Amino acid sequence: MSDTPASLSEFDDVKSEGTGFPSEPELRVALTIAGSDPSGGAGIQADLKTFTVHSVYGASVITALTAQSSLGVRGVHNVPASFVAAQLAAIQADLNVSALKTGMLATAENVELVADGMRADRWLGQRPSVVIDPVMVATSGGLLLEPDAIALLRGSLFPVADLVTPNLAEAAHLCSRDIATNLEEMAAQGQRILEFGPRAVLVKGGHLAGPDGEEHAVDVLVMADGVEEFRSPRIDSPHTHGSGCTLSAAICANLAKGSDLVSAVRQAKAFVNAAITSAALRPVGHGRAPLDHFAKFDPGD
Repeated sequence: MSDTPASLSEFDDVKSEGTGFPSEPELRVALTIAGSDPSGGAGIQADLKTFTVHSVYGASVITALTAQSSLGVRGVHNVPASFVAAQLAAIQADLNVSALKTGMLATAENVELVADGMRADRWLGQRPSVVIDPVMVATSGGLLLEPDAIALLRGSLFPVADLVTPNLAEAAHLCSRDIATNLEEMAAQGQRILEFGPRAVLVKGGHLAGPDGEEHAVDVLVMADGVEEFRSPRIDSPHTHGSGCTLSAAICANLAKGSDLVSAVRQAKAFVNAAITSAALRPVGHGRAPLDHFAKFDPGD
């Protein structure tokens, strides 16, 4: 006769008796609410890879289907808001989510329903930490978020965020200012975004030109009690597809595991730097290759 438990209840009984099952730390859950990239370099796919290599369980809500690759975006098909809401409700009824991130939300309806879904009474256990990656402006300069959704982003979603992670173009758009050209302007724009209600703002300076950005990629974290800069060596490589998604996902994963915000950002920055470095050595695809999510890195803490 087989010794395998015949039911889930018997499995629980065996496990509780400590017969052959080593004690493991609690498996934390992280959630991404974003668009899909079929080439695997950005969006949902990049987020889930990042969660996995950070040893957290990844769940996802898909807001848009894109036809894209390392060569560029060919098309976008938005998921109906009602089905986005159904996906989120299914997860909220089943999984105890420790942290979540949003990426491409695409429409005003999606922004509104996600903001409503952040209410504490919608979650099992405590409301998760919330990282908002305001995917608004493509590398080419085109808008990825409907204009009427931007006001909702500022007014409804930012106030429930623990962290907002705009790049230089997105920060400028949110502040109705020119793109920052130095660290002081980055900090000033972060401070302005902080006024919309998030606990903190990370202005990403990967595209910063000039004296402040020649040797290092510098991200500026603006908090109510001060500003902190995160520097990493600038890597001369075009292979950065999905870097913004990956950074916010890594921060989300670290928060899910219990890191404080500053440590979560520092560790994520180290991961992305290693992933860009490794991608330059073994690029995937025929265009601007995605990061190497399996790169080894030193978290720095």
